[in-house]
Amino acid sequence: MADTSPVPRSKWPGAIDWLVAAVIGLFALTEELRNPADLPDRPVPAFWVAGAVLTAALVLVRRRYPFAVVGVFTGVNVAVFLLAHQPPGAWQWYTELLLLFTLLTKVPLGSPRGIAGIGMSAFFLSGLILTTSTGLEEYVVAGVMALIAGGAGVAVRRHGLRADRADARSELLAARGELLAREAVATERARIARELHDIIAHSVSVMVLQAGGVRLMLPQELRQEREALALIEETGRGAVEELRRMLDLLRAVQDGDATAPQPTLDRLAELVTHLRSTGLDVALQVEGTPRPLPAGLDLSAYRIAQEALTNVLKHAGPTEALVKVTHGDAELCLEITDEGPRDGRRGPLVPSGGNGLTGIRERVALFHGAFDAGPRESGGYRVHAVLPLPGAGAGAGAAATGPAVGPAVRGR
Repeated sequence: MADTSPVPRSKWPGAIDWLVAAVIGLFALTEELRNPADLPDRPVPAFWVAGAVLTAALVLVRRRYPFAVVGVFTGVNVAVFLLAHQPPGAWQWYTELLLLFTLLTKVPLGSPRGIAGIGMSAFFLSGLILTTSTGLEEYVVAGVMALIAGGAGVAVRRHGLRADRADARSELLAARGELLAREAVATERARIARELHDIIAHSVSVMVLQAGGVRLMLPQELRQEREALALIEETGRGAVEELRRMLDLLRAVQDGDATAPQPTLDRLAELVTHLRSTGLDVALQVEGTPRPLPAGLDLSAYRIAQEALTNVLKHAGPTEALVKVTHGDAELCLEITDEGPRDGRRGPLVPSGGNGLTGIRERVALFHGAFDAGPRESGGYRVHAVLPLPGAGAGAGAAATGPAVGPAVRGR
């Protein structure tokens, strides 16, 4: 089936069109005014000079109106050949070849216009044969030149179509990649929200219960204080209810998962032991003095280490890895490094509950921390996250340890 894809046309001739038209026009004028020996005397020289100028004008618009230009040029010249018995100059034949080439770069070879264009060039060649007495070998050369011009036009068109399709595929893949990245971020944020739901709801419930306990302990004469505490209880219960109603939209987990206890850094040793059973030679190193952490931060720190180690299994397989947890005065630092694939072999795909570095980035950003990830100079990969502790000055802690979370983080 012939390719009938439309070819866009430029509105105005470009610099190349002007240059080609000028060259053709000068070539035609030079040949006609010089009157070479192989051409008979022109009966009306001004007519041929005007024809050269008009030919240059046709060449100028050949890419916008390729079929019409071929038709007009071929018809006029063949009429001159047959009616005036004037053989064509070299400039006429070369112009016909240029117009055939241009036509076949714009229309499919098997289309009606493509076939008509080839027929007009053959008609032009027939008129040339009928009006000249050149040897057979020159006619064969002319035919070969026509085949080369037409074949070059077909090749240019096909190359242009392939380039257009490649550009379209690239744009589609880029848009799809951006969409997948946005979906991954949205999915990971929903997952984080689900995990933090019980923590937030529990904390608010404790505040409500404590406010209620204090209200009951107050004497009756402290009426304003009791009313204030009652308002706190009512507002707190409403907040818990609204929180549950809103975040229930994000709960896409099974009933058993909804009540499962959320892991913390205290269970990091269990994770390391489990991963060792898969062949990952992972070590855990804890520096500083551990302290009680806010529940959300504790959970996120565990998930960061979990996702980083899962990435190691995904991309490096059973290799050596180190999890380093540093408890500082102002921040919690997590560094997960690996030595890269052993013997250059990649590891098997390992299912993950999150989206790799996307999830880590979102968790770090949740606490206004710093995140850096990328290949190590000595081989392997490094993931580094800094989580500022509450009340310790998040900006100072992040600036002192690493770059802020941002698009410069390299994916894996």
